[in-house]
Amino acid sequence: MTVTALPGAAGRSRRATLRRNFWRGVWRVLRRKPSRMAGVAICALFAVMGVAGPLLYPAHLPRDDDALYAPPSLSHPFGTDFEGTDVLALVVTGSRYVLLTGLATAVITVALGTAVGLFAGFRRGWQDTLLMRLTDLNLAIPGLPLLLVLSTVWKFESPLEMGLVLGLLGWGGIARAVRSQTLSLRERGFIEAARGLGLPTTHIIGRELLPSMAPYIAMNMLIAVTGAVYAQVGLFFLGVLPFEANNWGVMLNLAVFSGGALTTPAALPYLLAPLLAILLLTLGIVLVVDAMDEIFNPRLREE
Repeated sequence: MTVTALPGAAGRSRRATLRRNFWRGVWRVLRRKPSRMAGVAICALFAVMGVAGPLLYPAHLPRDDDALYAPPSLSHPFGTDFEGTDVLALVVTGSRYVLLTGLATAVITVALGTAVGLFAGFRRGWQDTLLMRLTDLNLAIPGLPLLLVLSTVWKFESPLEMGLVLGLLGWGGIARAVRSQTLSLRERGFIEAARGLGLPTTHIIGRELLPSMAPYIAMNMLIAVTGAVYAQVGLFFLGVLPFEANNWGVMLNLAVFSGGALTTPAALPYLLAPLLAILLLTLGIVLVVDAMDEIFNPRLREE
């Protein structure tokens, strides 16, 4: 019993040590540049805003008919809109739909793209050909016309519904990239050794190939979040989707087409607030991706 337990205990201790060393390395990389810490803080702020922000406000935000387009003040940091509603409250309550859609899109896009790319690149043969033809078909689907058609029968009230559609439309590019990475890695020595030991395909893909591409997949997931934010905000701004939920795209649409933000200086805060939120979110993700590039790249860490 003792002889059997020692290797297990030693393995657990080694894994715990590796985890501690990894997080220490992450902390060192983040501290090296203040901008990276700022990126983490920005992403954390938006995460808190999306989770807890809507809980701080009532379901129906109060309106003040005597304060239409009120200028920024202590009570209204970004002023009010054309209905007398606090603009900051609109930004905070609208963040949940935007962030949940971005997260759902990123998860679906990365999960599908990674699975297809890994399997196609590793198996080769007719499976590779079939999956790549499906990928080409996905890349050829015109997203905007399809969403125009779907919007006539689907209101996209839930961010998960929007994330599902955007994710199903956007996995082709990641599948192509992951397949290329897999074709390169499958000829490496450690993969040949795993094959020689007779390990099953699921083990080789899940334990050998996938960890090697985890940094690339993680960065693509963050980038997919920004792409989903732009896509959904753009669709709501253009009026393609019905305004069933408050979000930043709806704010931009109402500010430009209903609130006269392009002609009335008093309406500019209502237009600039969601734009600033999108800019800050994108900046935070870009700074985190920069940190991840160094965290997972030994050459950059040595520099």
